[in-house]
Amino acid sequence: MNHFDILKSQLQDNPPRITVDEAIEIYDNANLNDLMHVASMVRKRIVPGNEVTYLVDRNINYTNACTINCQFCSFYRPPDHKEAYTQNFEQISTRVTELEQIGGSRILMQGGVNPDLKLEWYTDLISKLRYSHPTIDLDCFSPIEIEGIAEVCDLSTSEVLLSLKNAGMHGLPGGGAEMLVDSVRLDISPKKGSADNWIRVMREAQDIGLTTSATNVIGFGESRSDRILHMDRIRKAQDNTISSGNVGFTSFISWPVQLENNAFGARNRGENRIRLGASSTEYLRHVAVSRIFFDNIVHIQASWPTMGLEIAQLALTGGADDAGSTMMEENVVSASGTSKTMASEIELQKIILRSGYTPRKRDSDYVLIETDIISSTELFAITPKQ
Repeated sequence: MNHFDILKSQLQDNPPRITVDEAIEIYDNANLNDLMHVASMVRKRIVPGNEVTYLVDRNINYTNACTINCQFCSFYRPPDHKEAYTQNFEQISTRVTELEQIGGSRILMQGGVNPDLKLEWYTDLISKLRYSHPTIDLDCFSPIEIEGIAEVCDLSTSEVLLSLKNAGMHGLPGGGAEMLVDSVRLDISPKKGSADNWIRVMREAQDIGLTTSATNVIGFGESRSDRILHMDRIRKAQDNTISSGNVGFTSFISWPVQLENNAFGARNRGENRIRLGASSTEYLRHVAVSRIFFDNIVHIQASWPTMGLEIAQLALTGGADDAGSTMMEENVVSASGTSKTMASEIELQKIILRSGYTPRKRDSDYVLIETDIISSTELFAITPKQ
């Protein structure tokens, strides 16, 4: 089918599942306005109602010591580097307390693969945080961090995950997926492990009831076909985990790679504006295609840290149903050149209201929380730059 017929088919009450080839066809050839319109209709079918959700949370990057050396990462330092750091419980707990003071519900705590930290360090940290901050969900680490802990301690990744869950960890975020196409992964982060490993660790987390999400970074010079193959790996994994009775991935989150301050950007300096990264329109196209493609993942999140609040607002009209989180603190993406690293509740509510939806606060499991919505006076007030 051509892209017109493919998009038309997705407007049915019970549309056929879009194939990989069909997804590539609409990605390459559909008009962006048509694509966003259909994605919006699909979003209304999968997520009925007129609400867009957001999360009040804080990112905590507990260590920047890492041995993986991803070329697009500006945050990491080799473990013996003078700028390498590892935060202790007291430092992390202080940050969680600050989140509690603004009514937050979740921390997203991730770092590097630090060979100096044993499993006991992690479980002790998690258990202390769980005891000291019982109302805060602890969504921590990533598959490659779990693999690193397992290697250091000579354990399986499933054993590591179970120990962390028993200590009080709530979820395993889907960081480190980037592109689940091994030819791309080997170029940008050859030490990071295969796509199969990422999917296996996420499935192990899902099997023991940890909350998980799926992610995607675009703009490494990969083809649009590679991007759809990435989505297909995730969709198949979601089919498998749902068939086993698991919730699976709660959401799909994508964003463009940042090129300003890292080895990958420097390596391809002459191509940055032509072939690498992703423009605003390319990002909106990607969000729309992902909404149409993922018939088995409920939520599609808009990314404001890399694209800005205005483009995130447009994404909410083209398939996304979640505005992401306040973040409160962010060090990884910002190290690569992003200037805005936190958003207030008011800012997120503004882009939701301006896109025609009602804001609703949520937790990391997408359970809705009572929300005080800003007034019309606040909506049209100018927000000071942070």
